[in-house]
Parts: sequence; structure tokens; C-alpha cells
Amino acid sequence: MSESIHWLPDGTPYSPRFGDRYHSENGGLDQARKVFLQGCGLPAAWAGQPQWRVLETGFGFGLNFLVTWAAWRADEHRPRLLHFVSTEAWPVSAADLLRATAAHPELAPLAEQLHAQWWGLLPGVHRLAFEDGRVLLTLYIGDAQAMLRQQAPTADSVYLDGFSPSVNPEIWSAHTLKAVARCCRRGTQLATWTIARAVRDALAECGFEVQRVPGVPPKRDNLHATYNPAWEPRPRVATLPESPLPPAASAQARHCLVIGGGLAGAATAASLARRGWRVQVLDEAPEPAAGASGLPAGVFAPHVSPDDAVLSRLSRSGVRITLQQARQRLQAGQDWGPTGVLEHRTDGSPGLPADWQEGPGADWSTSAAPSVREQAGLPPDAVACWHIQGGWIRPPRMVQALLREPGVAWHGRSRVAGLRAVPAPQAGGAAASDSPPTEWQALDAQGQVLAQAPLVVIAAGAGSPTLLADRWPLQPVRGQVSWGRYPAHQPPPAPFPANGHGNLVPSFGCGDDGSGPAGDAPERGWIMGSTFERGVTTLPASAADQRAAHQLHWDKLQTLAPAAAHALAPHFQVFQALQARPAAGESGGEPPAVEHWAAVRCTAPDRLPIVGPVDAQALPGLWVCTAMGARGLTLALLCGELLAARVNAEPLPLDAKLARALASERMA
Repeated sequence: MSESIHWLPDGTPYSPRFGDRYHSENGGLDQARKVFLQGCGLPAAWAGQPQWRVLETGFGFGLNFLVTWAAWRADEHRPRLLHFVSTEAWPVSAADLLRATAAHPELAPLAEQLHAQWWGLLPGVHRLAFEDGRVLLTLYIGDAQAMLRQQAPTADSVYLDGFSPSVNPEIWSAHTLKAVARCCRRGTQLATWTIARAVRDALAECGFEVQRVPGVPPKRDNLHATYNPAWEPRPRVATLPESPLPPAASAQARHCLVIGGGLAGAATAASLARRGWRVQVLDEAPEPAAGASGLPAGVFAPHVSPDDAVLSRLSRSGVRITLQQARQRLQAGQDWGPTGVLEHRTDGSPGLPADWQEGPGADWSTSAAPSVREQAGLPPDAVACWHIQGGWIRPPRMVQALLREPGVAWHGRSRVAGLRAVPAPQAGGAAASDSPPTEWQALDAQGQVLAQAPLVVIAAGAGSPTLLADRWPLQPVRGQVSWGRYPAHQPPPAPFPANGHGNLVPSFGCGDDGSGPAGDAPERGWIMGSTFERGVTTLPASAADQRAAHQLHWDKLQTLAPAAAHALAPHFQVFQALQARPAAGESGGEPPAVEHWAAVRCTAPDRLPIVGPVDAQALPGLWVCTAMGARGLTLALLCGELLAARVNAEPLPLDAKLARALASERMA
């Protein structure tokens, strides 16, 4: 799927596939600025807007994106959020990407950031984030026409780019331009460098007003167009069912309540706040992450399957966003670690798609090297994968970091017992209408109003079914883990996390306050688990249940990672001895027994999260982001971005088919 580049003696990149240069002799910088950016009336057109959405055909080396990003940075009237969506059938290598932008030192800092995220570009949708999530690059890897029809983003500006129509006619075909037109709103500006008659005619047939303008050398003419069809366009085919917010949630009154202070709630709150929403997070606990997101530490890693099933593709989108957020917000070594993860395929199935050993799939996961298996204590014939883009994370630290997003206000000890829809206050004494806009009140157990807003998001995990009046068959699932501590100067029980038969994080920061650097932490922790007890909600777990969980984890660990089991055997031996002699206590020279932690999670029947409106027509403004199950570390941040994208009519952060798999509408 990747493109092989030849470099001409003058330093210009050349595509053997299309037999053409990637850009003109001036290096493409003038073209990016004058043909595309200025040709679409930017930056003036986006001044004062909450967001701006640029659609490009043909990403190439990303010069148009870098120039647009630089213009956004330099503009004091820039929109809060810049979306740049680009199609690319044949992505170049990361090394070629960086080499092509070396001729423009003013863009070097941005090019280096792009280069750092330019990996794993399998066919599909990839969301790259910059400027703390305020510049979002969404790459559609695949055929432009097919991807645009599938994703159906709305564009405010269009950069029509690509190799010449004579060598790459598909990107300029009437079918592709029709797909572009379907992404435009009335008034969308389009710019391109070609004035080919077939392109002009096709754009005119699609509803664009087309004009020639003076060109950028060596071109004598360029082309500008405005989408303004003489007919009323057919309603855009939405990627997901349209779920308009009530008028009370307009740009002037973007106020939201999020119920639940765990990972799903915090992710939703931060994603909305980045877009200018004022968000109140209500939770019954005194501190954030008091429920299932209070897990001391856990593993995040992509799921793999030979057929690259829905969960596998979802997990990659989730892992990419988790990595972005962790690098931005957390302290490596203490709060998280991009260590890679070993997956022991104990059922003997290969897991990886057959074509992943070479190409972008290998940036994600590969067969585990013999040396890695040896370090885990696995036999040479053990089937195992190495997830390069995986690691461990402390969920409470991520929750705390997300809640620090400007615009988010935390309200603990605020148990929401019910929700009530009421007419929204009428601004400026406006006359009441037959159907006044709706707002939602969060009520406590006595029926008193805790807060009110036009948008409410239920992200309460195991508490969600009650707030939803049990309208969907959600199921509680209790999870128990075993964990322990050891002095920071001692080696960890394993060199890397492992999963596949339970999971293990061998080393995470667990000092009392965790605020100091990793080297100053008085102790480290290891953790393994978790159980998956459907329909069980009892907390705390009984002593017998705790013993059974410890035994289950110990049994699994001996198969999952025998070397780690050998290192942790003294901990479990002490535990077993204490169970046999509960009154004897620990002797001074023995390591501590294993510790216990448990919480109740929430799952949907298909074990996928639920994101979207509860009932867009009957209950406008009531949304959910819940049922993360056992995959919250991988999927919660993605779900927060998906909800924010849907609320704000933005390009989706993942493949539309995957968004539909998560959509609340599937529960109807």
C-alpha cells in the first residue's frame, strides 16, 4: 500500500507509479500557499469560527497540511479547532516524508511532529492530533471516491490536488468529483492548480461555479470554484443517523453535564471542553476514578485477528488516541509506559493477518522474536505476538489529567438519582413556542436539582442502567485483580507487560503520592488479572472470592509468562501460607502477600461500548458514553472523541463502519 519514491538529481521526489513529479520546481511551497490556502480564501474565511474543516484529495508529502497548520498557528483569529481531512491511496514512507520537507526549514518543527505520528497507516481511517488536540489530521488511506462516500465529512474548504489528470485520471474523474461535491455545503470554496476542461466541466455539473484565475508559475492559470448549485441539493447521506441537538445547545450556550467521573466521563468532558463547551462532571464519589477506572494499572494493546475483525480495527484507533493523550498529559515511567506488550496466544492461533510481516501492519504488531519469548520464559514453539504500539497505564492518573482540561469542572459527592427534561429558559424574554427547547436537570435522591444543561452525557459505567431506566440490556461484570509492591531498586518480575491469558503489568509507579519522578518513587508495583464475573455486583468481594481470584491469577500467570511466575512465586507462597495460618501474620523477612482490588464494570450484549444519543427524537440532548467493559483503557478516549465529533458535526475520528458498531442507535 505504500509508495516507493525516487529522488531526482535536483532533489525533487518522483513517483514511478504515476511517472510524474510530486510537485513543481519551486518545491511546492508557493503552490500550497497561493493555490490552495489563499485560493480558498484562508485564513480570512475561518476567522472567528469555532471550527474549520478542510478536505484535500491527495496528501502526498503533506505540504498543504503543513502550510495550513502554520497559517492557523500564526492567525490570532484562528478557529478553536482545525480539521484537515485528506485522502491518500499510496502513503509515502516516514523517511521520505521528512526528506521532502527538509527544503522548507520554516516548516521543520511541524514536519517533525507529523513524522513522529506517521506510522501504521493501514487501509482505513487514521486520526493524528497536534497542538493539544486542536489541529486534527484525519487520513483516509484508500481510494478517494470510496473513502469519501463512506465517511461523508462536511468540508468548508476543498484542496483538489493530485497527480496530473493525464497520469492519474481516477482522482479527477466525474465520480470522484461528485463524491467531493457531496461533502460540500453551499458556499464551500474549492481550489486547484489544474484547469483541464474535463475537470472544469465535471465541477460545473456537480454544482460548482468555476472560474479561472492567474496561476502560480510555472502555471499560467489556476482554478477557483464555489459550491452553489442552481438546485436544492439532496440531503447529505449521513455516516450516522442525524442527531441534532436542541436549539438551547447552540454555540452561544454550549453547556454540558457529564454523569460519571471515570475514564469514559473524563474523556468525554475533555473532548467537549477542547471544542469550547463548558462541562460539569457529576459523580457520587468524593474523588475522580472511584469505580472501575480506579484500577491501579492496566495494559493497553491492539487486538489482532487473522481477518482483521471489527474489534481489531477499533482497538487500533483507540490505541493511537491513547498514545497521543498519554504523551501529552502523563509522566512516562510513573503514570504510563509505551513499553510494548507481549501477547501469548495460548490457544495456538496465529492472530496476525498473513500480510502483516511487511508493510504498515508491522508498525503495530509482529510475531514475537525468540529473544522476547525467552525473556518471558516461554518455550521456543510458543505462539506469541509483540505489540509495538502497546504498554501500561494508570487509569486514575489519566482521569485526573483529563479533568484538568480548561472548561471542565469536577463536582464530587453529587450522586445523580434521576434526570428530568424541562423547557429551556427563553433568552431575552422571548415568547414561548409550541415546542420550547429542552434542557435536562440532574436530580439527587430528594428530587433537588444538582445541575441543568441542554446536553447530558451518561458515562456512569455500572451506574448507567439506572439512569437509563434499564432501557437497554446492559450487564454488570465484576473484575478482581491481584497486585503487589516491591522496592524501586529491585528488578521487576518481567521486562515488559504481557496479555493473552489474563494480563500482567510488571512495573508501575505506586508511591504514596506518585508525584515525584520515577527514580524517586519509594516502591514499584506489579498487577495481574482480571476476573470477568458476569452479573456479580458485590463489593467488597468476600474473602473466599478474593482467595479464588488470587488462585486463578496465579494459575494463569504460570502459563502466560512462566518467568514472571517464578519471580512472583514468593508473594503467592506467602499468600497461601497466610490463608493456611490466618492468625500467624507475616514474619519480618518475608515479602508481602498479594493485595486485592475489585470493581464492577458495565458491558453491552455485543461487548462493545455505546456512544451516541439515547433517543434523538423523544429525548433530545440526552446522550451516552458507556459500556466500556474490560477495554476502557483502549477505547474510552476514542469514544470521547467520537461523541464530541457527532455532537459538533465534525469528521469522524475512525472508520464510519466502526463508528456504527459503537453507535447507540444499534441498541434500538
